[in-house]
Amino acid sequence: MGKKEILKEVESLFVKAEEVFDKDSAKANLFVKKARTKAMAINLKLPRELKRRFCPNCYSFLVPNKNLKVRIGGSKVIYHCSECNHIWRLGLK
Repeated sequence: MGKKEILKEVESLFVKAEEVFDKDSAKANLFVKKARTKAMAINLKLPRELKRRFCPNCYSFLVPNKNLKVRIGGSKVIYHCSECNHIWRLGLK
């Protein structure tokens, strides 16, 4: 399988995680884990949109206003994971 096919599978796993999140967040986290495992197996760099959908510390699927706080402070976007209390900052352009 090529990188394009794996990327499509990874994207579909994130879509499934989004659909399932309201009912069972643990299952959504499993979909993220599977997606990361598939991407890492072939050294696939995830697109920015997908990277920001899970916590870089605990790898839980993130949904704004449910388990993710997004703030803008100065010239940075501040993400706060409610699952593990991890905070990370991303620069604005």
